[in-house]
Amino acid sequence: MVVLIVLIVMIAGVMRARYTSRHRSDDEESSGRSPAEVRRMEEEMRALKDRVAVLERIATDRNHLLEQEFDRLRDQR
Repeated sequence: MVVLIVLIVMIAGVMRARYTSRHRSDDEESSGRSPAEVRRMEEEMRALKDRVAVLERIATDRNHLLEQEFDRLRDQR
């Protein structure tokens, strides 16, 4: 009986994975985004994550480090 239940659960998991992967690929194809646009968006997201990390570090650093960080950020632009 336990073997039967495990088998049913495994089959359901495989079916769910197939459905999910097909559904995702359909969504990606219908989104109309080119691979170049996807790469640009990924790069932009990476840059934004870096900026958020810097802002988190600034928020948690002591005040004397805050001024140094602002100067460093100004020099990057």
